Order: sequence, then structure tokens, then C-alpha cells
Amino acid sequence: MMPSAHATPAEASGLSSAEATRRLAADGPNEVTEARESAARRVLRHFWAPVPWMLEATVVLQLAIRGYIEAALIAAILIFNVALGVFQENRADAALALLKQHLTLKARVRRDGQWTQLPAATLVAGDLVALSLGNVVPADIRILEGSLLLDQSMLTGESIPVQAEAGQLAYAGAPVRRGEATGVVTATGARTYFGRTAELVRIAHVESTELKAVMGLARDLTVLNAAIAVVLVAYAELKGLPTSQILLLVLTAMLAAVPVALPATFSLAAALGARAVALKGVLLTRLSALHEAAMIDVLCADKTGTLTANELTVTKIVPLAEGMTDADVLAIAALASSREGGDPVDAAIRTASRLLPATRALPRVTHFRPFDPASKCAEATAQDAEGHAVTIVKGAPGTLGTPGVLGSAPRTAEAQAALQALDAAGYRTLAVASGPPGGIRLLGLIALSDPPRSDSADLLGQLHSLGVRTIMVTGDAPATAATVAHAIGLAGRVSPPGSISDHLSSADYAVYAGVFPEDKFHLVLALQRAGHAVGMCGDGANDAPALRQAQMGIAVSSATDVAKAAAGIVLTTPGLGGIVTAIREGRTVFQRVLTYALTILVNKCVTLIVLGAGLIMTGHAVLTPVLQAMSMFAGDFASMARAADRATPSPHPNAWRSRSLVLAAIPLAAFKLLFSIGVVAAGAFHFRLNPGQLQTLTFAMLVFAGQGMMFVLRERGRLWRSRPSLLLMAFSFADIIVICAVATFGFLTSPLPPGMILGLLTVTILFVLAVDQVKVCVLRFIRID
Repeated sequence: MMPSAHATPAEASGLSSAEATRRLAADGPNEVTEARESAARRVLRHFWAPVPWMLEATVVLQLAIRGYIEAALIAAILIFNVALGVFQENRADAALALLKQHLTLKARVRRDGQWTQLPAATLVAGDLVALSLGNVVPADIRILEGSLLLDQSMLTGESIPVQAEAGQLAYAGAPVRRGEATGVVTATGARTYFGRTAELVRIAHVESTELKAVMGLARDLTVLNAAIAVVLVAYAELKGLPTSQILLLVLTAMLAAVPVALPATFSLAAALGARAVALKGVLLTRLSALHEAAMIDVLCADKTGTLTANELTVTKIVPLAEGMTDADVLAIAALASSREGGDPVDAAIRTASRLLPATRALPRVTHFRPFDPASKCAEATAQDAEGHAVTIVKGAPGTLGTPGVLGSAPRTAEAQAALQALDAAGYRTLAVASGPPGGIRLLGLIALSDPPRSDSADLLGQLHSLGVRTIMVTGDAPATAATVAHAIGLAGRVSPPGSISDHLSSADYAVYAGVFPEDKFHLVLALQRAGHAVGMCGDGANDAPALRQAQMGIAVSSATDVAKAAAGIVLTTPGLGGIVTAIREGRTVFQRVLTYALTILVNKCVTLIVLGAGLIMTGHAVLTPVLQAMSMFAGDFASMARAADRATPSPHPNAWRSRSLVLAAIPLAAFKLLFSIGVVAAGAFHFRLNPGQLQTLTFAMLVFAGQGMMFVLRERGRLWRSRPSLLLMAFSFADIIVICAVATFGFLTSPLPPGMILGLLTVTILFVLAVDQVKVCVLRFIRID
């Protein structure tokens, strides 16, 4: 195939090897490049955050005073947190790597006046390239001669293959379904339409709500506890305590202040949730996606391949000739359709024809001419039973009444009205005509569409009941999008094609049509700026930037590898039910983590204030660093078992309401503080315990009360409203047994009489019942989720 006369002389002859080498050096290879983070840097990054800083400082201070056992315990906690974080971290560059794989192709290129096969990565702007059936377009190419039927559904979202003719662009990554063409490369690598999608994936970033919550909670606790610790040290200095005692007090305060298990609890809760949803066909590519799923209040769903099946089907048939039935129109159209599977339109017609057999004898095809872009028709020559020649034509209705083969079939008023109705409904319509050569007549119209998935309407209903608003996003025309929206019960306005506003609300439009990948990306970004937690569901490479930017990116089971790599959640089984599964499980996990956060807010602050109150009442520290470290293990890490506890998901989207959480914690902490100070005061003044015994009593009291608060706060109603999980009860029981043994036998501390320990357990149970009533009253007025 020779280049067209429309090509410039340089384009017609292709490039020389020398010129191609020069351009390759100037523009770079035809691939997407990105910077990679080293493994060492990735690990070190997990040591550089507020919680690790506090643990690292505590380890250094323990080593300074030769507290090697305590330093080893704290270092083990630090390493555990880092190891868990690194193990679960998402491979952030996976989507880019897969996008690059799409460009590692072979291309037929004209170099030095000769056609040759070269790696697509070596293509440069100005190269002359030949394309044919089965090829994948290796770069953005302007067609010089010929025509191609291109499947761009995974790039632009258009469900119907696009005809690209001379002068038009063929985008990199689009498979050729039919035709041959030559064209000149206009853009390579990151400058292609496909490459710009890769660049959007790279720059797409949304700050994790989970990370913000962890860091915010750690920051608030650090500031509050640091202030309390400063007051403690100042008071100890005024009382004239030795420097060694003050240093021990500081270490104890630091250990009491650090929420050591907070990051691990978040990860563990998500990991257990990930295992639960995996059994239901939902795969998490990053754990934080499950936390984000709990907060989603808007779901942007791609139309083609997500809400629809991405398979062209015959939707409606309109017979226009006397005696013609739907089956007859289909059968005759099938005669003018290719038997090969490359053309989805022909495949849809032939499939429908097999399901609805004709009621009359059909002519025998003697010759078939595939779809011609010039005439916009496919044509078959046949013979009827009497041996007469019959011409069968199938093509664009717009050619009716114009010169050409199909144009010889007159457009009646009835045909015009039917065509307008089908166009208004957003269908792709074909006209079918037949008759003797030169005298064909219009037999009917066939409307094709990409039908909705059978579970799309049910999905929208379930999401609405969960308080999640659904928005359809598609590259298709507004009329087509409106038809699908109506079919699945999605009510609301359709946005006119055009750029996405930076200032919009989820209520503005129910459907965004005629959008490109960058539009989907900007839509998600605009909704996030408006304060929404956004989910994005898609299947194609064109959805990848929006999938990466969304808090919860969801790739359906039929999605491309690019979409799956960019998403945080991948549905592994057909259907959309996994979206609801992920949201419900995410809300369940959120309740578990929220309970943990509220518990440590109460317990950490009370512990520090008890240290101060004990110092004021007795003149010495009522807790040692060793006992605080043991309390930390008994409390923080045993309470991680609540990550597997029973929890009831909320019926509405969740959110981290830090202010409400603190307001709820204040009265609960105050009640626990009264109990704790009362126990310390009783030990010091009523039982007149020595300093070592008082430290043991304080240690046991804090552990018992902490365990009690854990059971109280796991339920928003009465604590007996639901039964705790066996794992949680087992961990709690083991904690109490171990602490009782430590306090009784005096391991690393002074022993207490068994009767006193039993008495402490009894009053702790009474405290738990009383604080449960306080909790019910507090949460009746303060919403924390």
C-alpha cells in the first residue's frame, strides 16, 4: 500500500535511520518512564513518622540508662510495626509497568526506503507505519491512506468500534478490528493519548483518610501527653526528686503516651477484612482501600463494561416493508455480514439471527463485500430460488436518499420517524435494504446497543440504601448514556459534553457523558475538593487515572490489567455485588478501629494523669517503665484482638470525626480517672502500701480497667448487646490471668495479697457496669462515626 498523495514527500518516504536515531535521542523511547523508589528507601520511610519517632526516642533513652530489656521490647514493637507496613504496602508503580507493557510491541515501519519490523519502543515522530487486522496501534498515528476499524473502548470508553479514515488519528493501544492503512507517527511515549493516561496515573494521588486519621490521632495524643509530661517533670523538680527518678518518670510517661499498636491495629483490621471479602470475590490490592470503602458517599461508575456488558447486541428491529417480520429483517441483514468474528456489529447481527430464525426462504449469497468506509455500507450479491440476482445492503441510515448503493432505497416518512426515534434513544442504527440490482427497497432498521448488566439496577438500589450516590461516567454520547441510565433506574440530569468544572456537587448531574480519561480524573478530583469521599468503578485503561485518584478505585472482573493495577479493589467474580460487599465490610472494619481509637484516647490520657496524681499524693512515681511496658503489651497488643471482633456496620457512610471522638472521650476518661485515683488513694492511705506495692496495685488497676473499657466501648449500646468474639475473650482472659500472676508472685515488681487482687477485680466489674451507663448517655448525644 503506497502512501496517499495527501502525504508530504518526507512522510511518503519515511525516515532515514540516521534521522530516526537523532529523534530518538531527542524525544526518548516510545515508552512510559517513571522514577522507582529503592527498597531501602521504602523501608526507611516507615521509620520516619510521628509514632516511630516517639518509639525511637524512648529506645535511645532506655539505652542511655542501661534499660536494655525495656529497649529491646520497644525496639521489637517498632520493627513489628515497620515490617507489617512494608509487607502490606501497595506496589504503587504497578499500573505504570503494565502501561509500558502495552507499548512493548512490534511495528512495521518504513526506514531508509524499506519496510521493516522494529520494536515499537524505537518509533519516533515522523515514522511511516503500516497497520492491518490484528495489529495494535503502536503510537498516535495520523492515517494517510486506507481506513481502520479500531476498538477504542478501553481508551475512550466508546462501546462501539470507531472507523478511522485518512486524515484522522489512531490512538496508541487500540486494536485493529478491520482494514489496512498507512500513517505517520504524531506522538510517542508519554506524549501519546495513552501515555498521557499513564502520566495521569502517575500523578494521581489522594491522601489516605486512614493515614490522616492515624497521624491526627497520634499528633493529638502526643501534644496532650507531652503537655502532661512537662507538668509532671516540673512538679517532680519542685519536689526535689533525684534526676534518676525524674528520668524514669519521663520514660514511663513517654511509654504511656505512645499509641504503639495504632498503625498495626489499622493494618491488622484491614488484613482480616481483606480475607473476609476475598472469600466473596473481592481482592484488595492495597489494605487502605477497605478503610476508605467505609467512607464512600459518591460512586462514579464507568458505563461501558461496568454498568453495561461491553458487548454489542441487537436491541430493537423496525420492519418497514410489507410482509417483513423482525426475524426476516435480521436474517437478510446477516447475509450482508461477515462470517469472521472481527467486526462486532456483524457478530451481533449474526448472533441475533441465529436466536430468531427467519420465516421465509433466504437467497444464497454468491459474493460478499465487507464494510466500505466510503459508501458506509456492506454489500452481498445473492440469488433467490428462481435464480434471479439479488443485492443485499446493510449500512448507515444517513446514506438513504443520497447517491450510492443504499442511497437508491427511498427514505419514507415512516422510515424517517423510526430513525429519529432510535437516534433519540441513543442507539446505533443500521438500515437493511434488498432487491434486484438498481431497484432495492428499504426492509427495516436494526438498532444496536451495549445493554446494561443484569445486576446494575440492583446495585444502584443497594448503594442508595447505604447512603451512597451513584454517578454514571462515560465517553459515549449523551443520548446513549441517558438510555442506559433510564434502563438501570438512575434518575437525574445528564451533563452536556465539555470540560468538568472545578466546583461541582454530586447532586448536579447523575450522568457525565462524552468524557475523556482526563475528564474522569478531574471529575473525581472535583468531587473530592467538594468534600466527598469518592469511589470509582471502571474496567478500561481510560479509567486508570480516576481509579488511582479515587479513595476507593474498583476494577470489575473483566477489567484490563492496567485498570486492575490502578484500582485498590478488584472484583474477581462476574457481577457488581462485590462493591456492596466491600462497602459493608469496610464499615465493619471501621467500627472495630473506631472502638480501638476511642479506647486509647480514654486510656492513654488517664494513665498519664494518674501518674501525675499519684506523684502529688505520694511524692513518688506510682508506675515504673518496666510495669508500663508490661501494661502496654497487656493492653495495646492484646486489644488488637478486637480487629477480629464482631461489629455492626453503620447504615450510612462513615467519617473520622476527631472532634466528636475527643468530646465523647472526655466524660468517659473523667469517670475512669475518678475510679483510678480512688484506687491509688485507697492503696496509699487506707491500706498504706509501700511504694513497690502501690506501683503493683496501680499497674494491675490500669490493666483491669483498660480491659473493662475495651468491652464497654466495643458496643455503642449496652455492653451485653452482642457477644464478643472468642478470640477477644481469650486474649482478655489470658491478660487477666497473667497480670494476676505477676501481681501475686511479684515478677519484676512487689507482690500483693491475693485477696487485694480479687477485691480489685470486683470493684473493676462494678466500675465497668457504671461506665457502661455513662457511655450510653454520652453516645446518645454525640455521634462518633
